[in-house]
Amino acid sequence: MDVFSHPWLSGLFVDAEIETLWSAQTQLEHMLAFETAWSRAGHLAGFWPESEGEAAAKAIAASQITPAALAAGTARDGVCVPDLVRILKAETGLSALHKGATSQDVIDTATALSMAATVDLLSARLEALDVALSQLIASHGHAALMGRTRMQAALTITVRDRLETWRKPLATHQTRLAQLRPRIAIVQIGGAAGDRAAMGDGADTMVASIAAALGLAASDHSWHAMRDGVGEFASCLSLITGTLGKMGQDICLMAQQGIDEITLSGGGGSSAMPHKQNPVLAELLVTLARFNAVQLSGMHQALIHEQERSGAAWALEWMILPQMAQATGRGLNAAVGLTASVIGMGDAAKEP
Repeated sequence: MDVFSHPWLSGLFVDAEIETLWSAQTQLEHMLAFETAWSRAGHLAGFWPESEGEAAAKAIAASQITPAALAAGTARDGVCVPDLVRILKAETGLSALHKGATSQDVIDTATALSMAATVDLLSARLEALDVALSQLIASHGHAALMGRTRMQAALTITVRDRLETWRKPLATHQTRLAQLRPRIAIVQIGGAAGDRAAMGDGADTMVASIAAALGLAASDHSWHAMRDGVGEFASCLSLITGTLGKMGQDICLMAQQGIDEITLSGGGGSSAMPHKQNPVLAELLVTLARFNAVQLSGMHQALIHEQERSGAAWALEWMILPQMAQATGRGLNAAVGLTASVIGMGDAAKEP
């Protein structure tokens, strides 16, 4: 059990919105949306008559299959799609589905949908944090603050100077997300070996139709074994939490008794020392940044997809990516909450 789903640790770590975007239920809905679009467009590649595909699409869209129904098949096949297709055929009694597609088409397209939705949500939260920090600058930016280099007192600066080191990277992260989105919000269609051979001359038309139905971009090639987009997504997550970790680390140091450069409302209590007010959210930002930095190495290991498909590297993505997304979403929400809790900064924080 991870900290995001743990009965009590989740109280600190969980991000409900991100959790939903990457949940088993949402992934299943994405996979069913792919299969629906595939059946509906299959006639473009000559797989079945348009009427049969439409009937299958409607039946798939109405499916009541549950995530738990796919557990045994995944244990057997290493992937859930063979059982998904078997159940759909049994439920619908129709055959105009999945022909010419492969498990990776279904799962990677589902992942692309979750990545795109995550980018949109993180962008909105970055904007909220930028606004919150801008308000903090307006309220406290004029106050004097001791600048510190290598954790030693250097020269006096203003609160604004330090806050800008937290705020300015947010605009760069927004640019990164905007540039990243077109590279990851792409339908995955390659077929058995990634060459779309089964789709024949109708490949481009069918791919375009399915992409449009799912709100994704079409591409002229499969990305079965080219995982740089997924790796870039993970890198962006780690960069965002790294910026938040710097903010959190600064606040932890500023809140030290004897330094007293920031005053926060709320905070965490101690079971043994009731006089303490621990900077819990600031510490959380540091933890999440370090967590994502560690996980990023695993995602870069997952770039190594041998030949036309890797089961090992692919499964590694499933283990890591949802947790990185949760850590980033939670970090942004925590940073906004932490900013709102600031009462005083710099010299003003030391006034009685």
